[in-house]
Order: sequence, then structure tokens, then C-alpha cells
Amino acid sequence: MSIVLREPPDLAGGAGGIVARRAVARWGWRLFRREWRQQLLVLGLLTVAVAVTIWGTSTVTNVQLPNPNFATFGTAAVQVTLPGTDPQLGADIATIAGRWGPADVIENQDIATGTAQPVQLRAENPHGHYNSPLLGLVSGSYPAGRGQVTLTSQVAALYGAHVGGTWRAAGATWRVTGIVQDPSNLSDEFALVAPGQVPHPSQVIMLLGSPAVQHAVSNGTVTLPGLPAAATATPPNAMVSGGISPAVGVLLVEVLGLVFIGLVSVAGFSVMAQRRLRALGMLSAIGSTERNLRLVMITGGLAVGVTGALAGAVLGFAAWFAYVPALQQATGHVVDAAYLPWWAFAIGVVFAIATSVLASRRPAKTMAAVPVVAALSGRPAPPKAVHRSALPGVIVFAGGVACLAFTGGLAAVGPGHGSHALLLLVGLVAVIVGILLLAPLSVSVLAAGAGRRLPVAIRIALRDLVRYRARSGAALAASTFAVFLAMTICLVASIQFGNPLNWFGSNLSSSQLIFYAQAQGGGGQISQLGDAQLASLGGKVDSYAAGLHAQSVLPLQGSGVALDQAGTQGPHDHFNGSVYVATPQLLATYGIKASQISPGTDILTMHPGLASLPHIELTWGNYGVQDGPGNLVQKASVLPPCTLGHDCLAKPAVQTVSGLPGGTSAPNTLITEYAMSKYHLQPYFTGWLIQAPAPLTATQISAARHLALAYQVTVETKSDAPSLGEFADGATALGIVIALGVLAASVGLIRSETARDLRTLTAAGAGAGTRRMITAATAAALGLLGAILGLAGAVIAVVAWTHSSPSAIFGGVPLTDVLILLVGLPLIAAAGGWLLAGREPEAIARQPLD
Repeated sequence: MSIVLREPPDLAGGAGGIVARRAVARWGWRLFRREWRQQLLVLGLLTVAVAVTIWGTSTVTNVQLPNPNFATFGTAAVQVTLPGTDPQLGADIATIAGRWGPADVIENQDIATGTAQPVQLRAENPHGHYNSPLLGLVSGSYPAGRGQVTLTSQVAALYGAHVGGTWRAAGATWRVTGIVQDPSNLSDEFALVAPGQVPHPSQVIMLLGSPAVQHAVSNGTVTLPGLPAAATATPPNAMVSGGISPAVGVLLVEVLGLVFIGLVSVAGFSVMAQRRLRALGMLSAIGSTERNLRLVMITGGLAVGVTGALAGAVLGFAAWFAYVPALQQATGHVVDAAYLPWWAFAIGVVFAIATSVLASRRPAKTMAAVPVVAALSGRPAPPKAVHRSALPGVIVFAGGVACLAFTGGLAAVGPGHGSHALLLLVGLVAVIVGILLLAPLSVSVLAAGAGRRLPVAIRIALRDLVRYRARSGAALAASTFAVFLAMTICLVASIQFGNPLNWFGSNLSSSQLIFYAQAQGGGGQISQLGDAQLASLGGKVDSYAAGLHAQSVLPLQGSGVALDQAGTQGPHDHFNGSVYVATPQLLATYGIKASQISPGTDILTMHPGLASLPHIELTWGNYGVQDGPGNLVQKASVLPPCTLGHDCLAKPAVQTVSGLPGGTSAPNTLITEYAMSKYHLQPYFTGWLIQAPAPLTATQISAARHLALAYQVTVETKSDAPSLGEFADGATALGIVIALGVLAASVGLIRSETARDLRTLTAAGAGAGTRRMITAATAAALGLLGAILGLAGAVIAVVAWTHSSPSAIFGGVPLTDVLILLVGLPLIAAAGGWLLAGREPEAIARQPLD
């Protein structure tokens, strides 16, 4: 009797079959469960990436309203406006409603509050046909009859009113029945009353949306026959398409982030593969194929990716739901927390898992190709030749710069420029990839330049960077990526917000306050106070300033002039501040002497670059102004020649004076009295600028507001807008923190690989100082190379994209931020390496088993 053992069919293949792959996959999973703490860095980065993607896509999806016209039109197709001065107001409303109804009628009456934000008394049916996006009940109930009112939370806080209490305004006393809001515009401050309870409205708005109205405006124009002469019909703005979806933009940012994470992951998986090298050699010795050996590492990468993605999803959703209230306050409209781009979440999770798997493939392939004898000895694989990545890096980087050069610059960013945005993305990714491919070359160049005059510890550190290039190259690429992003943000912000005409920053300092001398009238009209009112308010302002122990109370005189840059269009072609008159009192307040002003100067400014800006024009009066529909004044489409006869001066004489204040609402740009006299301009009184000795308190600001309310004027204090320096400092700090985190993890990985050499050095008599020097030199070298490569790549990319010169893009970037990146990052990395190293190995005579 004979027995024949038949080999299972799945073991007959050259790769070992399904059973073998299942076995090594289970082994890889067990290794992950046992060694997951050693993968915390990669797990943490993937978790953060997925969490930021979920939070970011949710945020950008809900930053804007689903329909931008909701805040003005609701769901209506046309808005018809009637002035409150219309003598046939009631008949006109009935005529429009009868011809084009149904209609929602909204009656508004302005209420003076003493703040710059207007408050309206509004009569409206809360259950209308088209106003559901414009009204939302927060608490209580809507007003149902005479003497009842619901207030927005801002108005209730302003007057100290509450549900069930009373509110006195507009010459009447009302009972507060609830708190209401405009879901599409949370900054809309109003008091809602029942229809017909505003007897003298300053404006009436009618919302129309019947099929006949929709058909009339289907071609983009408003043609509603039979409208009264006093009525003005306005259609919603056309929806602009053709740009990249904000959620897609966040996914693209995630791709860039995952490139960074993938580089760090390669270093981490390389160390794990090196630690498992002898075990992999043993598997190879008993018959495992290279495919089986790669599967062990890929299984670990898949486990890391899935775990990080799931943890990131939980963290991202938690962060999103916690952020919704803050987002509502920042965007000014109600946010639906369930309105989410689920497709973007799925893509983000798949990208994160794919990043982890792809990062594990490279070290898996390298270790699987190591001969069995070399693997059993634990020797590291020889480094890859540099020329294999240097030439492709140069080609890819040059291609990316070329793409950026043809994107159209900052003007091509926005809706309607989808092709330019795609080209910008391709160019940015190509530049980053090119820099990353060039990183190993810089390591070899730095090591080759290390002469014998350097200390032995530094030479050892540089030698190890070349020996373990799989780790050092990935670490250098990751730190370069962090510096590149930080510097790119600084440079782009410098160009975007450093325009001398469109200054970006805080309006005033925390110790400054401006009382404006213009009264708020009905219908949003602004009028100058009378002489008696102005004198009375001036005395009150002096008393208020005395209570603050103010350093100065500076009267401000307006000039009525504007500064424009001819030949440009967009938000940066017009000076966004006020041009005040350079009175002797104003100049003396800021320590500017008359002798410092050059003869013939027209404009004084503290803005760097304004004096050298080409094609500047000083305009006043009726230059370029024509009558528009409804007796409105608007800018002419074709401007007349810039001559004095047309109230325009080409190339005014501009002098930079650093002593002037820098706030956007402060007197930072002045017109000289010489120019006022020469061009026959008449100044007018604007208000008072109060300089307090210390930051203003909430009580002091409240007292100023109540004083302004008594005279129906406004007061301005410091806003929360950051300055360009603060923006650049934040980007620099973020880049340094990320780069230092990468360096800390990477240096630890590299030094752990050289533990055997460190034991030999210790046995030969090397002390703690030598070990500290090796670690510090490793960190400093990576930090220096990362700073240089990141800064150089950012400058080249931004110059190619914006078509600006390096001097122009560096003009607004604080020099300290550049020095911190170039000098501070290597020094901080070296100091951290010195402090954290130096501990003597626990076992010198033996090598611990993995």
C-alpha cells in the first residue's frame, strides 16, 4: 500500500501561492500590532492629514452660501426697490403686486445707534413666499400684532433688551416677543415688526418670483412692463462657473500634504525594514520569494494607512462639529453641519491609505533585493546612485517653473480661470517634486565639501547622512517641503497684501480711536454736522479724551481726493484709505518738520513703494463720474484724459515719510497744503483721532459709542485684521515647527541606525561631547540644507508665477523671518540635537536582538 501526498494547487506557483501570501500577510499584521508604537509618527501624520481634509473640505464647502443671492434676494427672481419718499407708495406697491405677484413686501426704517453698523426697523411677513433664507427664529415667537417686536441678538445686546421685556426705539415702546436672525447674513441688525407697523419707511423692497417674472429675467435683463417710475428692478447676480471647486482645492492641498507625509513615511518604513532585515533574510533563506518579502512591509503600510485614516475621520468629524459655531460667526451666515462633501471625504481617505502603502513599497523593494547573507548580517543596503535622481529632478523642476510662468500670475486666480488654476497646480507640484528629487544630491555635495579640517564628529555625521540616504534624503525632502510652503506663503502674501495702494493690516492700534463728524441720516445718507452740533460734540470729545488722559486729540481734515493707478483693474488699482490734509498740527503730532518736506511735494505717505509706483494719478471732483440709473452716480466705463481741466493730476510728487502712522484708517497718507492751494481744493472736517496712553478697555469703548449715539455719528476702534508682519511671522513659525518636528523624528531614525557605530566609538573612548556633536551636526546639516533648498525653490517659483523681481517680492517680507529660516532653523535643530543626545548606550559589549 502506498500513499501519495498531493501538493495543494496554490503552492505550485513560483510565488508560493495564496497560502504563502496569506501567511506573510498575517505575519505583517502581527508585526504591526506589536510594533505600532514605533510607527506613531506616521500614524499621527496620516491621522492629522485625514482630519484636516475632512475639516477643511467641510469648511470651504460651507464658507459660502449655496446660492450667493440668498442674502439679498432670498429665493426671489427680482428685487424691486421703492423709495420711502414716493408720494404714491401704497398705490405703487399694490400695482406691482397685482401685475407681477405674489410678492413679499419688506418695509425698512433706519434707526440711529451710534455705531457704524446700521440697524433697521423692518416690517415683514415672516411666512412669505421668498424670504425663508432671510428670516429665522432663534427663540420666542414672531410679532403678531401692534406693539410687538423681535430683535436680532446684536440689537438686543446693544439695548440690553430680552425676550418678555420692552424695547424703546423710533419714538415708541415695543414688547420683545423673540430673538430673530437673518440666516444668510448674521451681521444684519434689525428689529422685526408685523406688516404695516412701520408708518414712514425709508425704503420698501418687494421680492418677486412668479413664473412670469422668471421668464422676464431669463435672458439676464430686467424687463417688467408696468413698473411705476419710482421703482427700480434688480436681478440676482449671475452665478460664475468655470473655476475649481473649493473642496477640490482642499483635496489638492491634501495631496501636497500627503507628499510631505509620504516622505516622512518612507524614512519610517525604511527603519522598520532595516530592523526586520535579519528576519526577512531568514524568511528568504527558507524559500520566501521577493514578492512575499515585499508583502510583509506592504501589509504593515496598509495597516498603518487604514488605522490612520479611521482615526483621522473620527477626529475630523469631531473637529468639524465643534467648529461650526465659530464658522457661523466668521462667515456671517447659518451653517448646516450636515451639508458635507462626502465624495471628497472618500477620496481623502483613499489618498491617505495609498500614501502609506506607496511609502512602504520603496523600502520593501529595497530590502527584498538584499542578498540572504547580507540580510542575515544586518548590513544596510548600499545607497542609490545620486545621478539617477539629480537629472530627473532638474528636468521636473524646470518644467514646473515653466508651468508657473504661463499661469497668468495672481490675476488669474479665481472663478472663471479653471485652466490657469490647473496649470498652477501642475507647476506647483512639479516644482515641489523637483526639489525633493534634488535633495539627495545636496546631501552628497555637503558631505563631499567636508574637509579634514572639520572635527571628526562632524565628518562622521555627514558620512552617515550619505550612508543612510534612504532616511536622510526623505528627511531632508520633508523639511525642505515645510520651508518651501512657509516661504511661499510669506512671499505671496507680501505681493498680494503689500501693494502700496491696497494696504493690508489693522485699521488702528489698540490705543487709538476716531470720532467721525458725519451724521447718519435716513436711507443710509451721511451728512455733515452743523456748526453748533460740531462745537458741542468737540467739547464732549475733549472731555472724553481728558478722562482717558489722552496724549493727543488730533482734528482730521478730509481732502476729497483719491489715488489711482492708471492701466490696472481689480481691487489693487485704488488707494483703499483716506487722504487727509497735512495740517501743521498733524505734522507736529508725529514729529514731522516743515523742513523735512521737499518743495513741490503733493503727497506724503508712510507706505513703502508708493513713491515709485508707476502711472499714479491724483483725482478729485467729478473726474470719470457720470449719472447712472435712478439718479445714481457711477464711474464712467471710459475715463477722460488725466488733465487738470478734468480734475486729475498725473504723476503727483510723492514723498515717503516714515514718521506717519501705519493703520489703514489712520492718517498714513496726506496731501500737502501746498497741493490743496495749487489745485483749489477745499478741505472739510472729518473727525478727531484720539491717542490714548494705553489700550482702550471695553468700558471706554462703550462710553465712546454712547457718546457717538447721542450725536448720531460713528466711532472706529481697532479691528482684528492682522498685519502683513503678523501673517508672515505666523507662516514662518508654522514652517519652523513642522521642520523641527520632522528633523527630530528623522535624526532619531538615522542615529538609531548607527547604534552599532556609536557603541564602537564609545568603546574606543568617545565621550558624551562627541556623541552630542554627531547628533547636533546631523540635525544642523539637514536643517541648513532644508532651509536653503526651500527658500531658493520658493523664490524661483514665486518669481516665475508672479513675474516679479526678487527685490519686489522681498520688499514686504520681514528680514527677520528670512534670517530665522536660514540661520535660526539650523541653530535650533543643532541645539535640540545636542541637548537630547549624549546618553551612553546601555550595552557596549553586545548587540541587542531585534
